Amino acid sequence: MKSKSKIGILLLNLGGPEQLEDVYPFLVNLFSDRQIIRLGPAFLQKFIARIIARRRAPGSRDNYARIGGGSPIRRTTEEQAQALEDALGPDGTFVVRSCMRYWHPRAEEALRVMAQEGVQSIVALPLYPHYSIATTGSSLSDLRRTAARLRIDLPIREILSWPVEPSYIGCLADRIMAGVSSFQGDPVQMVYSAHSLPVQFIREGDPYVDHLQQTIRALEARTAIPGILCYQSRSGPVEWLGPSLPEVITALAGKGCANLLVVPISFVSDHVETLFEIDIQNREMAEGLGMRFALMPGLNAAPRFIAGLRNLILTDLGGEQEAMRS
Repeated sequence: MKSKSKIGILLLNLGGPEQLEDVYPFLVNLFSDRQIIRLGPAFLQKFIARIIARRRAPGSRDNYARIGGGSPIRRTTEEQAQALEDALGPDGTFVVRSCMRYWHPRAEEALRVMAQEGVQSIVALPLYPHYSIATTGSSLSDLRRTAARLRIDLPIREILSWPVEPSYIGCLADRIMAGVSSFQGDPVQMVYSAHSLPVQFIREGDPYVDHLQQTIRALEARTAIPGILCYQSRSGPVEWLGPSLPEVITALAGKGCANLLVVPISFVSDHVETLFEIDIQNREMAEGLGMRFALMPGLNAAPRFIAGLRNLILTDLGGEQEAMRS
């Protein structure tokens, strides 16, 4: 079923500083989001956010310097957008653009582009397979608020989560098997690493951990390789989901594990959390403990992953039969 109207697709993502001088304002934007972190009374949120950002910026700039001087997330998301627009070409007229939560292009920029392109409706597709109020929830809330403020009267459909989308699972499984093969038959321990969240979010009903487990069950049904789920990127003095990736690496080394494959399960593109946190910090830690370390590369614009995004769009628009052709 070919769409007859012009449809805009917004790929929602976190965003990241593109050069070192962007780090401080990016962190201010991040810590100003009261939906994911409450810093004192509401009227003080931005003031406290600037203080925290100023304190953290030097270390964060050092991290970005080690991966080339900035985050590749905007470039990668735009590559994904172009690949998805190309994949959707036979299905109708689609305009696919990126929309970042804490850096450019932010919701206002992205929505103005959609209006200028003359689209008749928008589908918001978060590049977070697993729903959390801190990621998908925050991005969608910001998009709705911005559309209302700009008086952009376009219907916006929202895809909330996709933890078991078949092509996404298939692409992950392909990369996992390639990673296992790199150890040339030696026993390897697989570790799934996901972005951590405050435990309070889960207690309040956030489905994030359940969605992660759905993805893991689907993967293990395909690969027959068991893995350990852990978390990374904790920040702040609250109780976070655990165990952390460094804790798991230390425990595995203590049990004599010689080979380790890390699968960044909640990330669909390479950025600072994979390129620096896992592939530099945690690699150095694991190798210092005598382990052989491998990181599964990000899905980025892999054709099978893009096919999964196309399936999500067509299914949401009612083209289930067309989506199944991929």
